[in-house]
Amino acid sequence: MVNLFLAPMEGVTDFVMRDLLTGLGGIDQCVTEFLRVTDKLYPDRVFFENCPELKTGSRTRAGTPVFVQLLGGHAEPLAENASRAAELGALGIDLNFGCPAKTVNRHDGGATLLKSSNRIFDIIHTVRKKVPAHIPVTAKIRLGFDDPRVCLENAKAAEEAGAAWLTVHCRTKTDGYKPPAYWEWIPKIKEQSRIKIIANGEIWTVDDFKRCAQVTGCQDFMIGRAALRNPYLFSQIKQIDQDTKYQPIRLLPGFFKACEAYLNEDFATARTKQWLNQLRVTDDRIQSIFDEVKILKKPTEFKQKLDQLLT
Repeated sequence: MVNLFLAPMEGVTDFVMRDLLTGLGGIDQCVTEFLRVTDKLYPDRVFFENCPELKTGSRTRAGTPVFVQLLGGHAEPLAENASRAAELGALGIDLNFGCPAKTVNRHDGGATLLKSSNRIFDIIHTVRKKVPAHIPVTAKIRLGFDDPRVCLENAKAAEEAGAAWLTVHCRTKTDGYKPPAYWEWIPKIKEQSRIKIIANGEIWTVDDFKRCAQVTGCQDFMIGRAALRNPYLFSQIKQIDQDTKYQPIRLLPGFFKACEAYLNEDFATARTKQWLNQLRVTDDRIQSIFDEVKILKKPTEFKQKLDQLLT
């Protein structure tokens, strides 16, 4: 049975986007954008802002489970915050060892931790001890910081520390998001570790998914940027509602309205432009719409023009 995960993407897969995408079907699991942990325990309101789904059983309106993702370099503060998230109802805790952002890496977080399997073990082990046993603690890594070979020892460290599963973005930090993704490393990891692997990277189409499945032998896959360009990709992979005519353009008015309700009209304008910028890659009509609205800064003008172009 294939399981599909929506990737956490900072500034993109927020509450509104998670709600919209899971409502279209095919997504089995979500992870929040990372909550960056330094040396303090966050107040409850921060967890609810990061993951509003905590108020509804840690699930989206479609019923899709949402794990809370934490990022940081110090085990004890991460464990304290993971414990609090669990107390507030999180169905799982995911630990980010893969973020390639320079700012994050300079402050001892994300992919920089891939340089030390001992630190990966210590963080996961400490969090695992602090979180109730029935709540999964999972981790996301890249193949390495600059050397993909370290994925073998890092995966082993995650397994020995008690991670329930490991998402592997099949590129190093220095690779960034440049294609290809090196899926062939996942079978090598499986030779040395029994931990469940979620394959991630360069799954843009159903054919890409099939090739990834063939190369990795995985049954679990995480999809990120492709979901923004084709929000129906998950249901297409799972062959749900194949008679439906997929038209992402129809989702835009509802998305704007949901963003406005979630925060404000300025946020809705910025987020809708951001999504249009992704959708236009695969749809010529959306390209023309984007060209006309991208320069509009006032929310009222933006919304009026968007409605006009969509009719």
